[in-house]
Amino acid sequence: MTKKESGIIFDKVAIIGIGLIGSSIAKAIKKTQISNNISGYAKTHKTRQKVRELGYIDCVENDLVSAIKDADLIILCVPVGSNREILQEISSSLKKGSILTDVGSVKAEVIHQISDLIPHGVSFIPGHPIAGTEFSGPESGFAELLEDKWCILTPYGDFDKNSLNKVKSFWERIGMLVDIMEAEQHDLILAITSHIPHLIAYNIVGTATDLEKVTKKQVTQYAAGGFRDFTRIASSDPIMWRDVFLNNKEAVLEMLGRFMEDLTDLQKAIRWKDGKKLEELFTKTRKIRQGIIKEEKERSSK
Repeated sequence: MTKKESGIIFDKVAIIGIGLIGSSIAKAIKKTQISNNISGYAKTHKTRQKVRELGYIDCVENDLVSAIKDADLIILCVPVGSNREILQEISSSLKKGSILTDVGSVKAEVIHQISDLIPHGVSFIPGHPIAGTEFSGPESGFAELLEDKWCILTPYGDFDKNSLNKVKSFWERIGMLVDIMEAEQHDLILAITSHIPHLIAYNIVGTATDLEKVTKKQVTQYAAGGFRDFTRIASSDPIMWRDVFLNNKEAVLEMLGRFMEDLTDLQKAIRWKDGKKLEELFTKTRKIRQGIIKEEKERSSK
């Protein structure tokens, strides 16, 4: 069977880090049969054992170099603060002609951190599949997590166009919609659409549980839908989000400043009982929400 007939894009894919995203990617590869072999690396014995039991990765290694041996595509699925340390260990062992990509929700700083470690003959195409749940771990992934979601690629410098096209095809074949943009633009967009909402969620849950006159039991007992949504978001992987904020500092601070200005306007509207302004804002944001839902329905029906 030829490569074209089998639909294989990469003969071997190595997944470094087997949590929610890493396990979902592996299952999507198995489902679509776009690779002959999947290897994986996990830091702990417990995770490696669980992945072996679940069986969605062909070979699970406790050694990074062994995991990436002869791999055509290497996907970094670890907190962004770990990327450089990993590259320092595997850089000299990367197969010539292979492609390295990642799944981090920060792009400019990741490029800055590891671009000098990419050996000649290896392409680095940074990526970000925008998908997730509040769950983590090797048992939490599922192939459908990635379907009809956006994946943003941020090639930089004198990148190899053939490598970009192969990575683009990889994400498309497992069901994702792919867009390409500058790393800095990506980081600003994600700061306001993802990073700030998570920051608010972590903060509001912490504030609620720290109130002296309200016990923790009462907070959880009377939690309505809005607060429950915040607790869901705030239950995301703390290591991953720590690294996101430390590595997207400038964009987050810029978007946080704009958010605080708008929040101050809202504070004034409430203080001065400006119902018209509140209603205008709530009506506007409701329409935006309705538009998002409509777009998602149209996309899934195609």
